[in-house]
Amino acid sequence: MKREIIHLPRDAMWLLQTLHDAGYSAYVVGGCVRDSLLGRRPGDWDICTSARPDQLRALFADQQLILTGEKHGTVGVVLHGSPYEITTYRLDGTYRDHRHPDKVQFVSELAEDLARRDFTINAMAYAPGEGVIDLCGGRKDLAAGIIRCVGDPEARFAEDALRILRALRFAARLDFALDPATEAAAREARDSLQAVSAERIYTELDGLLMAQYAGKTLAQYGEILAGAVPEVGPCIGCTQPGRWHCFDVWQHTAAAVTALDLRGQDTRGARVLRWATFLHDIAKPLCRSVGPDGAAHFKGHNQRGAAVARAILRRLKAPSYLLEGAVGLIAIHDAPLPEGDAAILKCLNRYGAVSLRRLCALKYADLDAHALTPEVACRREDVTIFENRMTELSKNGCFTIRQLAVNGSDLMEAGLPAGPAVGRVLHALLSAVMEGRIENQRDTLLREAQRLLREC
Repeated sequence: MKREIIHLPRDAMWLLQTLHDAGYSAYVVGGCVRDSLLGRRPGDWDICTSARPDQLRALFADQQLILTGEKHGTVGVVLHGSPYEITTYRLDGTYRDHRHPDKVQFVSELAEDLARRDFTINAMAYAPGEGVIDLCGGRKDLAAGIIRCVGDPEARFAEDALRILRALRFAARLDFALDPATEAAAREARDSLQAVSAERIYTELDGLLMAQYAGKTLAQYGEILAGAVPEVGPCIGCTQPGRWHCFDVWQHTAAAVTALDLRGQDTRGARVLRWATFLHDIAKPLCRSVGPDGAAHFKGHNQRGAAVARAILRRLKAPSYLLEGAVGLIAIHDAPLPEGDAAILKCLNRYGAVSLRRLCALKYADLDAHALTPEVACRREDVTIFENRMTELSKNGCFTIRQLAVNGSDLMEAGLPAGPAVGRVLHALLSAVMEGRIENQRDTLLREAQRLLREC
């Protein structure tokens, strides 16, 4: 078989060579090998070695070191501003907390180290001249698009419950599927995720949701994901009326995540939209009722969903910008859009152009996950009409006090006494401009201000 050649960064090569020259075996290992074999650019280059931590500290004493992981065998070496983690070959002890080994045992052989890793595609090592060391079938699983635990999946997940979400994140990132034994073990062990810290669960969920194939992964593995977000469980199998929908609540959610168009969004906007889409119908099972016609209804699921989403994001200790942004969108995602310039300007005043563009993206994704009916197509066209006019007005309209042709100083120079009345008049002038009753021109606004003052 042809030996694969992985092109290592110069600093990674130097680290390997330094270790080899000192008499130690060393390899790049894990995700960097996986991504290189997939033709992807690795984000990090981790190294495993037979050298013990004290030997690593001595060997690289003239470099900047990071020693926070030394207890578990990891010494970080910073070269040209980039950290490289170098970890001694090791075996993990018992995992009483389903997350961290109680102790580690340093070993001398690479094979022992690879056998304790999570998934076969992450259990490969590489060194120039030796090629890829694959003792667990990682290359075969890469070719087949499979996420498979190394050894017994039940044991792997019992050791570290976060591996359950890591499996889903890798599936979403790589468009892979869990092999049947790994999937069954993950489903069985899903409740052990409750023992994992909220911060770690958030990080893995965020990585999953931001991945290219997030929607497909949600559709396939909702029952597993419910171990991390229990509110997902009732959404699975929660039916919706056929006039509008072709999926249950959960499959609709997954389809909406797939349909979400993030073009034009910055990183924060993309994250807010992914989480908002993930949680936009999370309260539908709580609001479900059946009408006389036998059709399901979900009255109030916007506001109820916003409250549930807020609780989930708080529980996961999500960043405040994400919490407020996603919750705000969920609260209005299914509300009717305003019609007419005055209503749109007031909407811009209340929410801002950035939030309204996000709202349109969420509405498109939501509708694209509905049934393909004339009613749905009509509602989608309404979103397009609103978005186009909102965009034009956001560029040329007046919807904030700062955009008025007068300010507080102008009003006081015209005779308005300083105090709260200045703010009230400015707000009244803005309302009049947004409603089209007066034009946003200095003289016109000053005359209107005088009239308002006389009426007070």
